[in-house]
Amino acid sequence: MYDELYEIWKHELERLELGRLPPDFHSRIAGYLRRLKEESRMLDKRTVKARLLKSEMQNVKRMSRELIRTRYGKLVTKVAKGEKIPSDGLTAEEEKIYTGVSPFAEAYQSFAKSILNGHVPKGVEQKHKRAALRFLKDVPAIIGADMKTYGPFKVEDVASLPVENAKILVKQGLAEKVEVN
Repeated sequence: MYDELYEIWKHELERLELGRLPPDFHSRIAGYLRRLKEESRMLDKRTVKARLLKSEMQNVKRMSRELIRTRYGKLVTKVAKGEKIPSDGLTAEEEKIYTGVSPFAEAYQSFAKSILNGHVPKGVEQKHKRAALRFLKDVPAIIGADMKTYGPFKVEDVASLPVENAKILVKQGLAEKVEVN
């Protein structure tokens, strides 16, 4: 198993494209690490074999960590570019993750495209909280935080405006907040 991991690790780090892994690769690595751990527990820690086993386990963990991190980076890059990933090159675990990430990436790309085309995507419109105000002075029409026009207002008028605008009007002494029950 060590030699197989080493070759796969080396291949993945040397190439830009995503390498193909056997479907059960990660579960076999986990089993391999489990066996090394069990075997090392039964040995006297001062023996040469125990030290070699410890070194092997550290190398396997390091290569596995780097392999997973590298493959993750390649997968994310492909998903971000909208490229399809052949599922025959993924492990069973990677396939499960990829099938969850792919729809998200497509939805996010659609969202970005809408924004760049000057449209607010459906279901993403920002909701503005509102506050009721009683006007203490005459106020000309204003553009609210929700980009709607409000007013003009006369003394004693009562209106509901976005909270952002209400705070400014109250702070300037032009209106006072009305508690609504």
